[in-house]
Amino acid sequence: MIKLLSPDARAEMRLSIYLALIAGYVDAYALSAYGIYVSFMSGNTTQTGSMTGQGRLLATLPSVLAILFFVAGSFAGTWLTHSRLRHSRQVLFGAIAVLLAVIIGGTQLGNSALHAEICIATLSLAMGLMNTTLSQIGAEPVNLTFVTGTLNKIGRHLALAIRRAPLPDAQGQWDTHLRRAGRMASDWASFLAGALVSGAVTSYFGVWVLLPPFLILLALALVWVPFAPDKAPIEQPAHSSLQQRRRPPTLAPTMDPTTEAAEAVQPREVTSRHGPRRGNG
Repeated sequence: MIKLLSPDARAEMRLSIYLALIAGYVDAYALSAYGIYVSFMSGNTTQTGSMTGQGRLLATLPSVLAILFFVAGSFAGTWLTHSRLRHSRQVLFGAIAVLLAVIIGGTQLGNSALHAEICIATLSLAMGLMNTTLSQIGAEPVNLTFVTGTLNKIGRHLALAIRRAPLPDAQGQWDTHLRRAGRMASDWASFLAGALVSGAVTSYFGVWVLLPPFLILLALALVWVPFAPDKAPIEQPAHSSLQQRRRPPTLAPTMDPTTEAAEAVQPREVTSRHGPRRGNG
């Protein structure tokens, strides 16, 4: 399927796999180190509600911080990608790399240099920013830092593929529900692989496991890669080709029949050698 995509779409598909890998990697580190998710806000929302219901309000602080700073990162990233700043995507990669460097450096300064709540807030902000760096591939919206929506789309595309339902916004004959399900599965598998690797090495290397994603994001920020334009498109409802075919044709303006009749019998001016005179022709 990759060979059938445009060069920009191919680059963005690879980018989505790399970023999903990083998201799963960082999320697993935060879960191991702080016992909280920094990209999976559904879990944090459930945890906040459950603890609040049990009267453990103080225990909800980490999950509440994660939610608030993830939203703040999403807000800031969206604002930046829709600004007039050139290469806003590279700027976002650089900002995320800086936030990871803050966690590495602050933790290495001493155990009390950065409280767990500060680390949770910083990493959640970074994941919120990263989720805005790529909003869609072709006509399909993507979620980089959480996979609930991705799994839902996989199931939906598979069901429609079995029913042989047409794809309303297909980019060509090759673009089918089954192929989109496969692409979504690759993002999910990348997230899973990142979490698996992070979970395996965090107990050995501690905060230094954040060094590889820091270096990757720093490279994406400093090295120009020919991805699609930075400006993330504002989501608009797609019109299918069937809807376009059903669109009523534009008709030429018609005149009122009474007006046409009046103009037909209106006397016209006739010029002769005896001067102008009026008649019915």
